[in-house]
Amino acid sequence: MSPLLQVTGISKSYGAIQAVDGVSFEVMPGEIFGVIGPNGSGKTTMFNSVLGQIAPEQGRIALKGRDITGLSPVELNRRGVGRTFQTLQVFGKMSVRDNLLVAAQEHRGTLLSRMFAPGDSGLGAKADALIAQFRIGDVAHRKAGELSYGQQKLVDIAMAFMSDPDLVLLDEPCAGVNPALVGGISTLLKELNRTRRASFVVIEHNMDFVMDLCHRILVMVEGRVMALGTPGEIRANKQVLDAYLGN
Repeated sequence: MSPLLQVTGISKSYGAIQAVDGVSFEVMPGEIFGVIGPNGSGKTTMFNSVLGQIAPEQGRIALKGRDITGLSPVELNRRGVGRTFQTLQVFGKMSVRDNLLVAAQEHRGTLLSRMFAPGDSGLGAKADALIAQFRIGDVAHRKAGELSYGQQKLVDIAMAFMSDPDLVLLDEPCAGVNPALVGGISTLLKELNRTRRASFVVIEHNMDFVMDLCHRILVMVEGRVMALGTPGEIRANKQVLDAYLGN
């Protein structure tokens, strides 16, 4: 089986600071891949390099065997890459359902075809299916800004799926979320992975969440890869325990 995402030797510096230093890894189709590391380890810079937010100075990024290095976030989305941010990207004054519709309209046909499409651009059924799967039907017609932070996180993740992505990159999906909802987010992501064969790259500080959710985990320290393996292998890695887990 060929990798869905292949990152080879990417590097990025800011003046004298080497934020990412020769990082390589692969994400396989259907895999939930975690990235962990202490603050300042280069996780976010690496993440943003993959997502086209910044251009790596060295290295190559490929999606389904095709070079995507340096492509813009919009072009990456059109090629099947979705993402969520640490900070919510929902439209607070719009309904939950309309948030989902807006998230997908940018990538449906041409401007002319969208002008003459139904009011929901023909995306209503897809939005309703995701609303049901994310179990947010009872708030679908409420303004997103009226929801709890955790519910808005669910809306944010659902929006990423409106473009039928092959790969979704999740930037701290549990940050700021009530602990009671963290397990629900994990269950939902596992369900999406199973039913939609969705692949994920997840950056998250909640270790229990990462260890329970991910098939493999990459550990970064000082811009480099310290370890890569299954949750069991990472838990047993003394170098990781000493450098990051503090055990």
